[in-house]
Order: sequence, then structure tokens, then C-alpha cells
Amino acid sequence: MWFVLALASGLFQVLRNMTMKRIGHALDDTINVWGRFAFLVPFAAVVSAWHGIPEIGEGFWWTCLFFGITQTAATLSLSRALKVSDISLVTPIWKLSLILVVVYGFLWLDETPSLAGAAGVAVSLGGVYLINAERTRTSLWAPLLAIVTDPGQRYTLLSAAFLAPSVVLMKQLVLSSDPYFGTLIAYLFATAVITPYTLYRSGKHFASIARFWMDFLALGAFAAVSILLTAVAYTLTLSSYVEAVKQVEILFALAVGYVVFHERARVRAIWPGSLTIMAGAAIIRLWG
Repeated sequence: MWFVLALASGLFQVLRNMTMKRIGHALDDTINVWGRFAFLVPFAAVVSAWHGIPEIGEGFWWTCLFFGITQTAATLSLSRALKVSDISLVTPIWKLSLILVVVYGFLWLDETPSLAGAAGVAVSLGGVYLINAERTRTSLWAPLLAIVTDPGQRYTLLSAAFLAPSVVLMKQLVLSSDPYFGTLIAYLFATAVITPYTLYRSGKHFASIARFWMDFLALGAFAAVSILLTAVAYTLTLSSYVEAVKQVEILFALAVGYVVFHERARVRAIWPGSLTIMAGAAIIRLWG
């Protein structure tokens, strides 16, 4: 059951990113992020009300606050990446967040990666190199430097850096309440964090929400289904297994980029590297 939930979550996550890319081009990246959080809340509220309020564990509210901050930073960076780059490129690079989870564990928890984990890191970095392989005409190091010099990849890497802790925090919220109430309160906090900045930077775009209401509604629905499926899957098995299965999102992103956004040249160029990143992440999560 958890396998199907994780697989479906990866699909809806790509649909969410696809809608974010559309809104980001039509309006801007900040109102885009606000819409994702704010329009997710009603869907989560309905599901949470159906299941009722669970017993809440210690530290729940502080965890919600930290989640709101890290998730806002991660999603703002992702929105900007989708605005300046192709979805078929952003999604594979975004999955480097799984590698950063290993790095965070080593730096702050004294968790030394296993041999398989180190191999997974090496495989994923090899995938990044393959994605930017055409840059070898400049130098052998150029494909790796592109992660920092290319704006789309730089924003995606920044998003991955903030996404990794938010994933850990979300799992804690699910375990200290339930998947439905945890999701609802987490994104209420995230909405509260992003709203002042959105009013300052993109206040003029609030009037456009009525014109794009179907896009915002779809964005909220896709985001809600994706995170709720993931949260439920977390309660059924190890989060590492769930995240490993969700790497199929890379395949969905390549398909969406090819069919919807006509990123055909890009997809043909990066699909070997994208699959390599997916393989590396799976090695880290399943055997690292």
C-alpha cells in the first residue's frame, strides 16, 4: 500500500510543479508560493476535520514554526528555479536534497555514511555531471561548476538545501500528531510565514488571483494530495523507502517537460544524467 501511495505522491508533485511553473510565468514566483501554501490549507482542513483532532506530542508547535521557515525558503527557491529554467532540468537537480540529508546527518548528528551511502553520493554527482556534459567543451570541471553558475541550477540547489530539513521536520509532525492534522497545521504556519513577504513584494498580484483562480485551486489540490499521500505513507513504512520510490518523479518530470512545455531538446540531452541521479538517490535511501 505504501508503495502505491509514494508512487502517486511523486506524480502529483510533478503536477504541482507544472502548475507552479505556469503561474510563475503568468504572475511572479512569490505569489506562486503563497498560492501553493494558502490553497493547500482548505483541502487539508477538510481531510483533517473528517479524521478529527489527534493527540499532540511535545514540541509539535515549535516544529511547525521551523517547518514553516524552511519550507518557505525551499519553495521560494524552487519557484524561482522553475521560472528561469526547464522543469525537466529542475526536478533531477532538486532530488539532490536526498544527498544533503546524508550531509546534515554527518555534520550535526555524527552519522558517518556507509560505503553504500558514499557510493550513492558519487553516483548522483556523476548524474549532475552528465546533465551538464556539453559544458566539457569549456573544461572538465565546468559541468559541476554549472550548479553554481547557472541561475536555474543554483536556485534548485538552494531549494534542495532547505528542503532536506523540512522533510525531517514534516516526518516529526506526522509522528507527533497524525498525517492530516500535521499537514494542516504545518502549512498554516508556512502560510503565515510567507504572507507578510508576499504582501510586501507581490501585493499587486493578489487582485489577479480571481483571474487565475482555477490555476491556484489546481495548485492547492495537487500540493495537498501529494503531501497527504506522503504523510500517510510515512506512517506505514520507513521514510527512506517512501522517498526512494518517489524518485520516479524524475521520469514524470521528463515526460511533462517533453509533452507539455516542449523541452524536447533539453530532455534528450539530460535524460541519462537524470536517471543516474535517481539511481544514486535510491542507493543512498535504500542501502546507505
